[in-house]
Amino acid sequence: MTHRDAMKFPIVGSCVLFGLFLCFRYIPKWLVNLLLSGYITLLGAFAINAVTLPFVNQLFTEATRRKVLKLPSFPAVPFVSKEPTPLELTVPELLLCVPSLGLGVWYACTKHWVANNALGIAFSLLGIESVSLGSFKTAATLLSGLFVYDIFWVFCTPVMVSVAKNFDAPIKLLFPRESLRALHTAAAAGAASKPNFAMLGLGDIVIPGLFVALMLRYDVQSNFKTSYFQSVFWGYVGGLGTTIFVMNYFKAAQPALLYIVPAVLLTVAAHAALRGEFSSLWHYQEDHVAQQEAEEAAAAGKAVEPKKQQ
Repeated sequence: MTHRDAMKFPIVGSCVLFGLFLCFRYIPKWLVNLLLSGYITLLGAFAINAVTLPFVNQLFTEATRRKVLKLPSFPAVPFVSKEPTPLELTVPELLLCVPSLGLGVWYACTKHWVANNALGIAFSLLGIESVSLGSFKTAATLLSGLFVYDIFWVFCTPVMVSVAKNFDAPIKLLFPRESLRALHTAAAAGAASKPNFAMLGLGDIVIPGLFVALMLRYDVQSNFKTSYFQSVFWGYVGGLGTTIFVMNYFKAAQPALLYIVPAVLLTVAAHAALRGEFSSLWHYQEDHVAQQEAEEAAAAGKAVEPKKQQ
């Protein structure tokens, strides 16, 4: 993720969130959930496959892991792909398809909170694994922008809470407020009322998680001479704990990033200041970011030269 991407992220996220709000307001709720939930559930099955694959690979020999099975290609989809997409799976991936799709079907049929959380955790792990913030500046920009984004959409409008309650898909983790025994008794008795759950959006896990992962890579690069991972981890725990306390105290939904963002940023900043490393941390960039900026600068230089010649 580049610094420009980080600046645009809250704007794009706001457009998507408000678009979902309008869909639920003017289109039947069941239809929106049917289309989006089915799509996200299918993606969740692939996420479960990807997250569990490294563990399952250890059960097979190297020759079996390298064996690729070619399946029928996906046909071309207008506005998505011009050509058919080849589908190739290794033996472990193919075997994992059965439990992964089974979990997705279980969620689609029952909407059980355990299946929801399993898919949500898989999405979170895959998101943190797939995206790199690249630099401390980019991380600070992204977190600060989403700090304002979360406060605005939760406190100033009903949009965020409305979408979270109406969107019946694994985009949030659910935690039952009653005991598991009470939930089981109510389900066995066929209670008409739905159980009461506390919710934690996946964005409140993935976005800070990207920053936590960045600090871990920073510690690895320094051969663990620094310990920013521990600072940011406990900062996240403290911010999340504060969110839960305030939510229960005021009996109202809270924007988790309101508490998590200052907790993680200030904890790391204070740690760096105490060690006299704040400047080094602020200018920290991962290798791929520096290489990308060099390539963009070179491309911009080449574009300017023809104009000067003209």
